[in-house]
Amino acid sequence: MSLQGLTLGAIPLGAGRCVFRVWAPGAERVEVHLLTPADRLVPMRKDERGYHVAQAEQVPAGADYRFRVEGAAERPDPASRWQPQGVHGPSRVVEPQFAWTDAGWAGLRLREYVFYELHVGVFSGEGTFEGVIGHLPALRELGVTAIELMPVAQFPGSRNWGYDGVYPYAVQESYGGPVGLKRLVDAAHRHGLAVVLDVVYNHLGPEGNYLGEFGPYFTDRYRTPWGPAVNLDGPHSDEVRRYFIENALYWQTEFHIDALRLDAVHAIRDFSAVPFLEELAGACHRQAGALRRRFHLIAESDLNMARHILPRALGGYGLDAQWSDDFHHALHVLLTGEQNGYYADFGGVAPLAKAWREGYAFTGEYSRYRRRRHGSSPRANPVTQFVVCGQNHDQVGNRVRGDRLGATLSFERQKLAAAAVLLSPFVPLLFMGEEYGETAPFQYFVSHSEPALIEAVRRGRREEFAAFAWEGDVPDPQDEATFERCRLNHALAGREPHRTLRAFYRELLMLRREVRAIGGVEKETLESAAWGSEGVMGVRQWNGGDEVLLVFNFGGAPGARHWPFPAGAWRKRLDSADRRWAGPGSPAAADVVSSGCVLLELPATVCVVYQRCVVS
Repeated sequence: MSLQGLTLGAIPLGAGRCVFRVWAPGAERVEVHLLTPADRLVPMRKDERGYHVAQAEQVPAGADYRFRVEGAAERPDPASRWQPQGVHGPSRVVEPQFAWTDAGWAGLRLREYVFYELHVGVFSGEGTFEGVIGHLPALRELGVTAIELMPVAQFPGSRNWGYDGVYPYAVQESYGGPVGLKRLVDAAHRHGLAVVLDVVYNHLGPEGNYLGEFGPYFTDRYRTPWGPAVNLDGPHSDEVRRYFIENALYWQTEFHIDALRLDAVHAIRDFSAVPFLEELAGACHRQAGALRRRFHLIAESDLNMARHILPRALGGYGLDAQWSDDFHHALHVLLTGEQNGYYADFGGVAPLAKAWREGYAFTGEYSRYRRRRHGSSPRANPVTQFVVCGQNHDQVGNRVRGDRLGATLSFERQKLAAAAVLLSPFVPLLFMGEEYGETAPFQYFVSHSEPALIEAVRRGRREEFAAFAWEGDVPDPQDEATFERCRLNHALAGREPHRTLRAFYRELLMLRREVRAIGGVEKETLESAAWGSEGVMGVRQWNGGDEVLLVFNFGGAPGARHWPFPAGAWRKRLDSADRRWAGPGSPAAADVVSSGCVLLELPATVCVVYQRCVVS
């Protein structure tokens, strides 16, 4: 397969010329039906791989078209760049040129990333890319370095999480379309922020999904939670792979996107000798070299399979990083006490202490929830290959009421959650609004047009929650009120205690940037230990001559104990119980001189950070 350029869909050549290419191996006759500026049919020529190609004159940017298959059915372009009339409407030719101002932008190393995940539709009052731009200065001032957009591929209607997208190349019209996204990316780069895009290569949504009518994009050899799997290892799978790999290159090249978050790679069924994910990583990394811009692929996976993020030279797939569910789950159970559903595998401080050292809590141990052994060892993977969080769209939105930690935890526990994520050795992710304790829920919402599908979605949500035994009515995903109650209230950030919480997040991110023993450690330069009966975790991290001790009390009770402080003088850099952070006050000493062990008094529910004093 040659991927020298982007070739699928409608590609303007200049001077009103446009080449159209669509893969339809089972069809003998495909035509381009140009609807504007003049209604006409353009015949296409079929090649030996099943691609139908035509070059047409007098096709300006903004021209609408469909593909007519076998003289009958007319469908939008599977690689449509723009669907201004929705998933059932015609496709539109898009001018790829844009007045970029980010020529000096080369991207960020993963160690520099602080992710801020957001949903474009509810993040701002406008619910658009333009609405996000106004908040970029505040995010940068907070210490965020990358915004991560939930999927923006065209989905049915105007309200959706984005995982029901059916046109992977088309930017959602209600958000601002392709030009709106480019403006957002360009503005983010001006503010020194990377842009990460969530993409879905394991399935397409149900409404407006005409892909299977063009070719064998799907297979019934495997099943996924969303139906037939994408055909990545069967007959004709080379062309299916090309479709998705070109999509990744499209975002990387034409939109200057800095990283892709690959949704649910555990649902990608592929037994080929060179897996799709490995091929995707190779293509994107080669393109990054050609563009001289850093680019990262970040997997979402619940497999705890280190092979995803091992280098290809070591037999891995070569992806750059992955979300660590174990870190989230271990922290969530400590903070909330919940142990239903997949949280049944977690409890006590030990799972978090292990995840802190390794990236996973399960590295081959038996999982009660799965009723089998789970995970592999990620010891060979550096800390920058794990993205950790206290909240994200899944872990909030897949709760029956979509309630955030800001609506369920005490103020002290919210600070403890922030400290655990932002002081960890891994790459941190914040979920929109958590930095000031947003209380609006994040619930599942859609705006389908087919009654049977709407009812199926409602029924599916009720069934999903059965395993967690949560009480209460499931919000109606189709009801516009469900969407509206999820809008963020940014005004909270200026009120107490929200203002203090945001300042605490800012302080943590400052420490992460300035203290090498926090933001610059590796697995070989950290130790963690759990005192399970007390609900306390201690961490030692070092980088050269810089060294910190982190103490977390999740137990909820104050107490004094002897701590193994390495010999020397230590200064307290942060105490979440300090009155500065609207805490109850802390008895923990401001300065400590240790001969190897120190009696340290801790308040309940606290994180304390000590840094070794450097003798000049």
